[in-house]
Amino acid sequence: MITILVGIVYCAIGVSFGAFAGSAGSSRAGFAWRLAAWVASAAVYAAHLAYEQFRLRNGSLSTAQHAAAAVAVGAFGLAVAATVHRVLLPGPDRHFELFALALVAWPVVTALPAFVVALAATAVLARIRQPT
Repeated sequence: MITILVGIVYCAIGVSFGAFAGSAGSSRAGFAWRLAAWVASAAVYAAHLAYEQFRLRNGSLSTAQHAAAAVAVGAFGLAVAATVHRVLLPGPDRHFELFALALVAWPVVTALPAFVVALAATAVLARIRQPT
């Protein structure tokens, strides 16, 4: 359940900060909003790892799987939002096949590095947590 909730938070961050970036008055302000989205997502990612490790006491592999799944849910939500956004825009050249591909590609492309980073980070945390 926490995995889906965190994935929804990632999607909400991406959609809302993307809207702010799109309505920004300059490219510099748009960049600042996109950077803020990355920072917010990184904070959610770190909090999720900490919750899985310290509150639930899950192992490194389980934590990495849950973190990657949450990232995949968020990426899938963003792909759906991008597809809906494109459908609502006027124009003959919509390239729906690319948006269909994004529904699969975005979750995979984001989940794999999220898994690797979470596995490495939680392995380090597990070593730190062990009594010496």
